[in-house]
Amino acid sequence: MTTIWKQAIEDAIDKTRRNIPAYGGLFPEVTDGGPHFKLIPNNCWINGFWSGILWHCYEYSGDETFRTEAIRTVASFRERLDQNIKLDHHDIGFLYSLSAKAQWMIEKDEQARRLALEAADVLLKRWRPATELIQAWGLENDPINGGRIIIDCMLNLPLLYWAYEQTGNRKYYDIAVTHADKSRRFLVRGDGSSYHTFFFNQETGDAIGGGTHQGYRDGSTWTRGQAWGIYGFALSYTYTQNKAYLETAKQLAVHFIERLPEDAVAYWDFDVPVEPGTKRDSSASAIAACGILEILEHLPPDDPQRAMLQDGLIRSMQSLVENYRPTNDEVQGFLEHGSYGVLGNSSPDDCMIWGDYFYLEALIWLEQGRKGYWYE
Repeated sequence: MTTIWKQAIEDAIDKTRRNIPAYGGLFPEVTDGGPHFKLIPNNCWINGFWSGILWHCYEYSGDETFRTEAIRTVASFRERLDQNIKLDHHDIGFLYSLSAKAQWMIEKDEQARRLALEAADVLLKRWRPATELIQAWGLENDPINGGRIIIDCMLNLPLLYWAYEQTGNRKYYDIAVTHADKSRRFLVRGDGSSYHTFFFNQETGDAIGGGTHQGYRDGSTWTRGQAWGIYGFALSYTYTQNKAYLETAKQLAVHFIERLPEDAVAYWDFDVPVEPGTKRDSSASAIAACGILEILEHLPPDDPQRAMLQDGLIRSMQSLVENYRPTNDEVQGFLEHGSYGVLGNSSPDDCMIWGDYFYLEALIWLEQGRKGYWYE
């Protein structure tokens, strides 16, 4: 019997097979009103998601077409690291977990393992001892970003946890845990909502206050940031077995599910006024789905919120499959109505390559029980 998950996976694989020659070795980013992705070189924070899609397609189908292209992307990431192309940010985990580390997990390729470990070392360069945080953006001592953390970093920490398991070097683990603890304390609010970003004094480490870069306002809850937190804290629990991380992930997930609209796919911010034309963020719902799947792996059967999370997960994924897949076969993405930077009205309401990645990861997890490339 073909499930809706299986059919959606096969549709995504067929589309990816067609997309490979169309991309010409470049990396897809977002669509913007038309059917085709904007194509960019390997110089952005999003490039790893295309690699991850290719590896998932290869593992699911066994088609060497996907493996060949995935390996080509890993070679591109080798070149990017060797030439230090736009790596002055914390999104190293997004880039190398889904490319080099994925190849290591699938094929035990030693060169891929070494590349992923070198990438972990690049991420360690973002560590700021005075403030005890991994600086998100900008150069050290940047007057605005020098003391900034953002919740997205929770999905970059798994690269450090993995590097510790591979090498036994405690520095990777200690820095990841220290940053996760700081994120839990300052980014997660008491009601289970979250700040996108938080600022600290660069010299003293004193907390200054929370804010946003992509949310509706400083005190609102940007839904994609909430989703990063759900999955990121769940993975921190998986690596460390610190129950505080699992409880935080569950708290964030409950807050997310309780605030979904009727069709169970999130708007771009939980506090934005909902009116005709208010944008969704299907990518936020896809990321949250993966995070909830990770949480459910660890919750006991009698957990009082397990059934609610399970129901919210299924409703959300069914809606993504039934209502957010493109009806036009020319559209290259898997999932429409994602949002990028809505502030300033600069965001397309279209396909986002990271939304496509997490959507496919969640589908494969639901259909086969196979996780993504964040945890080995």
